[in-house]
Amino acid sequence: MAIATTYSMTLPPWLAAEVPALPESLERHEAQMALVNRLADRNWREGNGGPFAAIVVDHVTGRLVSVGVNVVLSTGVSSGHAEVMALALAQQALGTWDLGDGHDLALVVNWRPCVQCYGATLWSGVRHLVVAGDGPELERLTGFDEGPMVADWAQQFERRGIEVVQDVGRADALAVYAAYGESSSVVYNARGQGAIDAEAPDART
Repeated sequence: MAIATTYSMTLPPWLAAEVPALPESLERHEAQMALVNRLADRNWREGNGGPFAAIVVDHVTGRLVSVGVNVVLSTGVSSGHAEVMALALAQQALGTWDLGDGHDLALVVNWRPCVQCYGATLWSGVRHLVVAGDGPELERLTGFDEGPMVADWAQQFERRGIEVVQDVGRADALAVYAAYGESSSVVYNARGQGAIDAEAPDART
């Protein structure tokens, strides 16, 4: 087997085709999250990955900078989460690894980031994080293992200059997760393991 020297992740064809028709700006968090929830619902139905989507927007104007969806199944790359896609595509569009360098940007995503995307968001340079919710509901409804998140995750963001806004479009996000959980879609936890019980003492640190 040859050693690979490169890899790439791209948006799925259905979303790439839709990008030109997306609004240039979405001024309110509710409108931003409505788009995220819609993309998340379509993403799992298209078979690209889990029911997750994210966008990066200008915090002041609502200008849409990038969109991302979970592409783990379509790319075969476990790190292909929606937040990673949206952040990386924003960095590509703006030509910088630091999204806080001359920009005031927000990441909008349909739940509190998983343990991987927590770090990706923390070091991306965004100054705002808007989420549909936080809590064990995602794992219970979908079966995904979101990892050992710290209990004070939001405060840790705030300490690093990242404003956190929660519970935007929560009911719609939960409806997407419920539909996913009731389907026969693949839950791609490592080695087929299920989500750790969120009520267990060692589930969160």
